[in-house]
Amino acid sequence: MIAEEGSADRPAARHLRPGGATDEAVAAAGRVTEALETTECARGHLYAFHQLTGRADGQLDEAVELLRAAGHGDLADRVAEELIGRNVLRGRWTFQLVEEYDEGYYQAFHRLEGEVRDRLTGGRRHVQEAEMKERRRTRGLPSHTAAPEGEPGPPP
Repeated sequence: MIAEEGSADRPAARHLRPGGATDEAVAAAGRVTEALETTECARGHLYAFHQLTGRADGQLDEAVELLRAAGHGDLADRVAEELIGRNVLRGRWTFQLVEEYDEGYYQAFHRLEGEVRDRLTGGRRHVQEAEMKERRRTRGLPSHTAAPEGEPGPPP
């Protein structure tokens, strides 16, 4: 079944290349955004590291109890003293790593990616991907529309 031409079969205006944006500018903005997306994945891993390390620290409480119950108080004492509550890096727990990353590198990256998009694509996001979608989709098929039904497309 072929869809009728309408706003869903035209890209959303917010994803269209602004006038004057060159192929090189769109590619450059796209690559900086792609790098930010990779950083978002890295940030997710950092948060996973934070949560998993905290969970492991909490699990040591039960391990200490089990060691004591098994008659290994000396090992329980060592685990309690050497591991529970220990800094993962000099002076830092994982929450401090997350905060330092977020307030430093991540915020700077996010800000600069926005500045690149502002200058090269008028602040529009995913222009390169939207253009790729237009090249790859089969026009007229319901599962290949350019945008969700009702999203404003470009002026006719």
